[in-house]
Amino acid sequence: MNTEVVAADVQVTCVGDIRFEDAAALLAAHQLRLHRVEAAAPIPGSYWGEPEAGIIGSDVYVRDDTPVHSMLHEACHLIVLPPERRALVHTDATDSVPEEDATCYLQIVLAAQLPGVGSARLMQDMDAWGYTYRLGSTRAWFEQDAEDARAWLAERGLPVA
Repeated sequence: MNTEVVAADVQVTCVGDIRFEDAAALLAAHQLRLHRVEAAAPIPGSYWGEPEAGIIGSDVYVRDDTPVHSMLHEACHLIVLPPERRALVHTDATDSVPEEDATCYLQIVLAAQLPGVGSARLMQDMDAWGYTYRLGSTRAWFEQDAEDARAWLAERGLPVA
């Protein structure tokens, strides 16, 4: 899968389009802290650079122009890690392809719990942003080709639905 940042004029759901409190509560349920960064300020721990979300330890950093899919993706990188590994994360959390796949799957699952977003919208945003899968869309991957990601999450007691 490719998660390269695409043109800035792509329309996706951003953190400023939803209630920050809802996003913070969702992440807090997984022992993460969500921090709002001021407009145009650098985002700490952002792997891809602004407006992409950043991660450091158990902290997720976003601006109002950060895509929700980016916030969830980076948060899910932390969620899939055991606490001892999570504490060491700064900017880059990926350790393996199976971990990356599980992260992508989990972000779609968690989007269903986020008012104003939902899994279907998140998958559309992922496609618009440039995520690519061998079946041609995020939805096709999620529904038909993600058995390994579901199994990886289930083995660790993480949500799969």
